[in-house]
Amino acid sequence: MSAGRLGASVAAVLGLTGVVIGGLALARPTSRIGTSNGRLGATMALAVGLIGMALGGVVVATSDSGIGTGNGRGGAYVALVVGLIAMVLGALALARSRRTG
Repeated sequence: MSAGRLGASVAAVLGLTGVVIGGLALARPTSRIGTSNGRLGATMALAVGLIGMALGGVVVATSDSGIGTGNGRGGAYVALVVGLIAMVLGALALARSRRTG
């Protein structure tokens, strides 16, 4: 497994974790993940999504070949999209927690 593939995989897993956390914070603002009026889960989703996007961006910037060559560029693009979704979910949950709290 190359460094690009490993970096893209880690970034995608981080982004997916952010999506799950953001979805839980949006769906259940009073649960454990949404403590403090839902701000903890929303902030975690924003942070994890941002880290996933940053790592995916580094892999895209440093890979020297196209998709399908084993450098992790395809996975990095997936990580960018999933990280963006995590950030959107986190922002929605944060906006909702500010409105209700």
